[in-house]
Amino acid sequence: MPAGIDLVYPGAPTTYVEALEAGRELRPPRWGLKDVAVAILAALIVPTLVLGFLLAAGAARGGGVVLLVSLALPWVGFGLYPWVATRVQGNGPRVDLGFTLRLSDLGWGIGGGVVATILAGAVAWATEKLFGSFDSAAGNAIESVDAPRWVLYAALVCAVVGAPLFEELCFRGLAFAAIAKWAAQHNIPAVPWATVGSAFLFGAIHLEPVRFPLLFVIGLVLSYLRARTGRVGASVIAHAFNNLIAVSSLLG
Repeated sequence: MPAGIDLVYPGAPTTYVEALEAGRELRPPRWGLKDVAVAILAALIVPTLVLGFLLAAGAARGGGVVLLVSLALPWVGFGLYPWVATRVQGNGPRVDLGFTLRLSDLGWGIGGGVVATILAGAVAWATEKLFGSFDSAAGNAIESVDAPRWVLYAALVCAVVGAPLFEELCFRGLAFAAIAKWAAQHNIPAVPWATVGSAFLFGAIHLEPVRFPLLFVIGLVLSYLRARTGRVGASVIAHAFNNLIAVSSLLG
């Protein structure tokens, strides 16, 4: 048994386990649930402060700058903070969070994206029967923006590329691993708790109560992919696939 292999916890990413098995000296990860809370708070507070400043300075509420800022600034919390936290308190996002892509992740990601889209469609149908028609806040913002065409395309890139990368780094990376590590320390089934917990946070962070069941189901599929592959790559692909389907109607 390689030195340090006892540092492995149930639900740890394959990259972390493989590095230990290869005899690589790793620092015990000191990041945890508190860092998940900081990441989520940063994703909520930073855009609010910057958007408030822009609007106070006279930026048009429906303008392209405000739209792009509102889409991209949450990445400070979702992407930048998990990267910094794992670099400072561990071994970086690739090792500690499984933030990497392998060829096998492509098949899992596409398959997961199809499943997530089908399940989300079923939940959306049931939700509409109960509450009437609804749309996502991001979709409504992109549709209503009064800006040059390039702003629309930039917003779609944010939705299909940026959001999957950074949200998955936070929820299937940092949150999944932190919950699993915490659960293992308390003798609680780590992978089920991490799967459900990270999916719940993913649904709740969008702050859209009517869409929560739909987002939670998508989150469960994405979290299952993380649990099954031990990496974030497949969930990034599935997330991008799902977002592409969701915004495809805006490309016309």
